[in-house]
Amino acid sequence: MEPHHHHHVHPTPDLQKLNRSFIIGIVLNIVFVLAEAGAGFYYDSLALLSDAGHNLSDVVSLVLALFALRLSLAKPSLQYTYGYKKSTVLVSLLNAAILFIAVAVILYESIDKLRNPAPLDGGAIAWVAAIGIVVNAFTAYLFFADKSKDLNVKGAYLHMAADTLVSVGVLISGVVIKYTGWDIIDPIIGIVVGLVILYSTWHLLQESLRLALDGVPENIDVQKVEQTLSSDPDVINVHHLHIWAISTTQTALTAHVVVRDILRMHEVKHRLKQALHQLGIDHATFELEVKEEHCDGHCDCCDEHTGCDEDTQPYL
Repeated sequence: MEPHHHHHVHPTPDLQKLNRSFIIGIVLNIVFVLAEAGAGFYYDSLALLSDAGHNLSDVVSLVLALFALRLSLAKPSLQYTYGYKKSTVLVSLLNAAILFIAVAVILYESIDKLRNPAPLDGGAIAWVAAIGIVVNAFTAYLFFADKSKDLNVKGAYLHMAADTLVSVGVLISGVVIKYTGWDIIDPIIGIVVGLVILYSTWHLLQESLRLALDGVPENIDVQKVEQTLSSDPDVINVHHLHIWAISTTQTALTAHVVVRDILRMHEVKHRLKQALHQLGIDHATFELEVKEEHCDGHCDCCDEHTGCDEDTQPYL
């Protein structure tokens, strides 16, 4: 088989910068969670405690995402020939699950508090929430530039952006309680917050699940890939096309390609790989075949299970 080099045309995250962003985000959020939980217990505020609980889930998520980032850099071994790149997909799925659990807890506690309301200190709640807005917004900003390049970074960004909105909600509830004494706003805001997080997490869960099941990544258009491969002047037919994610940033493809002239094999492979890099596919493996004279070039005469093997000669 012909050795090939991977040239990443699509943007990939700056790993050193990301590593730093994750560490800063983790430290900031741990400090804030401790302060917010302490204030929540002291003032008996469900809005603060649920927000602290959700922020704690974010700390766990940031730690997991950092762990996956480190694992993805591990070298391949005899047992793990892709290294541990798939761990990034599993972590993004786990992060989505953590967010859903956090939502369930927030909604349960809020409904319970609606039934049993308690007096609250609105001013203290507002102050803690204001600090939360600054911490969460700054952490979200750390991941903003790379959020479209990696599902885990997108997950971290979504967590922190959702938390910023949550803190805004808690701030509003604190101000309303301080000036109106309307304590019931606390669990109501808790429910709204839970629904906002649920909405923002749904897409992350869908995409993580898709990648975990070796589905085609969202940014890859299968028809466009097929069209790109088939439109090469030396290609007659493409079949047995498979596309899946190796990690949250790398996509692989395998395909059987029927070519006009096997002597131009290396040239054709090089051209196809270059075209696929433009579409965001980093790892492409082709099985090249040459069509026998009696076949009409559309693969209709081929056996469905063997994929042209009756009428073609495969070349590796």
